[in-house]
Amino acid sequence: MKLQTQYDRYFKSDSKRTLKSRESPTVMQPNSSELGAHQAGHGLSLTLLTRTPAGATGGSAVPETSGEVRVPILSSGPWESCRGGASSRRSRVSSRTSSHSHSHSHGGGHQHSHSEPSEADPADADLESGEPSTSFLELHYLFRWVQKSLPFIIILCAKLVIQHALGLAVGVGLFTTFLYVNKNIQTQVFLLDRRSKMECVWLLLFLASSTLLLYYTFLTETLYYCLIFLNPAVELLGFWEVLWVVGVTNFTLKFLIMGFKCLILLLPSNLVTYRAQGRWYMLTEEVGQVYQAVAPTPLWFRYLVTYQEVDGNTGLTLGVLLALVYFILKLLGLYGQWGSFQKTVRIFLSGEHTGAAATRSQCSEAGDICPICQAEYRDPRALLCQHIFCDECIALWFNREKMCPLCRTAITDKVHKWRDGATSPYLQIY
Repeated sequence: MKLQTQYDRYFKSDSKRTLKSRESPTVMQPNSSELGAHQAGHGLSLTLLTRTPAGATGGSAVPETSGEVRVPILSSGPWESCRGGASSRRSRVSSRTSSHSHSHSHGGGHQHSHSEPSEADPADADLESGEPSTSFLELHYLFRWVQKSLPFIIILCAKLVIQHALGLAVGVGLFTTFLYVNKNIQTQVFLLDRRSKMECVWLLLFLASSTLLLYYTFLTETLYYCLIFLNPAVELLGFWEVLWVVGVTNFTLKFLIMGFKCLILLLPSNLVTYRAQGRWYMLTEEVGQVYQAVAPTPLWFRYLVTYQEVDGNTGLTLGVLLALVYFILKLLGLYGQWGSFQKTVRIFLSGEHTGAAATRSQCSEAGDICPICQAEYRDPRALLCQHIFCDECIALWFNREKMCPLCRTAITDKVHKWRDGATSPYLQIY
């Protein structure tokens, strides 16, 4: 009984002390969460633990009862507690954000760091987007580099033009001459009986004068040696010099081929029919292409064997190996042209016709007028669709087309090239 009375007295006094500490105007008692955040951030707290000692009389044990009194000891004034409350709220928000991002982590063991700021999300999106954004950035940087380097590129191009002004002028002149003559030859071939022989003579003279003027201008270099598979008298036969000489030789050979076609145009139709002229055009072009493929071989052999930066036996061995590889590639190219040349020779010798010969009654039903030349039929031919045309007219038509000019029915599965007098614009540089 005495022990119970002592316990009640002590418990009441303890409750009074706790109530006084709570009612004290100088001490603010925050809640547990704010106190924990405040303790971690800006302040210190003193925890007083009071326990009821065991009773001394009778040696009997009294259950321990503890009461905690937390007295915060702040390092600053009252405004620090307000700041601590704000920081605690921010810490709670950041903790909730971290837990949310942790819950949405990727599968397979990939997790986001809790300390990453929210501003890193666009970068992660760019990384997850993959190749398109990276390629776009690379193209953007390349464009910026070209934009910055454009003045320097223009300066280099201007220097190159100044150094090779004469060679570039010759190349432009040869190319424009080729286009002009080639177009006019095709026009004269298509006109048949209405072609102008004066125009053909003018084209022939124009080609001859252009070639002679070119070789006279560079007489000391003896560029005409290349036409007979000899090396010209060019002292420093570097890469650009070889390329220029090969280009000039190729255009000169094209001029010779077109000149021969002008001579064929000048022949009378009773001596060589228009259909036979088409076969001659085709054969001339095929032979000219083989000639153009073989002509630059000695020049490239000389460049590969004798022009190298490495001197001595090592340079000579390397040059011979490169020339051997070039020779193998040249043989493979000529083998590919051999099949086309055989077909051309076969067509030239056989003199094949398109369609069957049309009867007089069929021509009368068709009106005795060729739909192409708008004149009377000359050696009329009836196609599979029963449309009738002149043999020469339909032969020229099938030089470029595979269908009937009236009903667009497919008549043949092949087109015989070069029968219209055209010359290949392909530049054979090796």
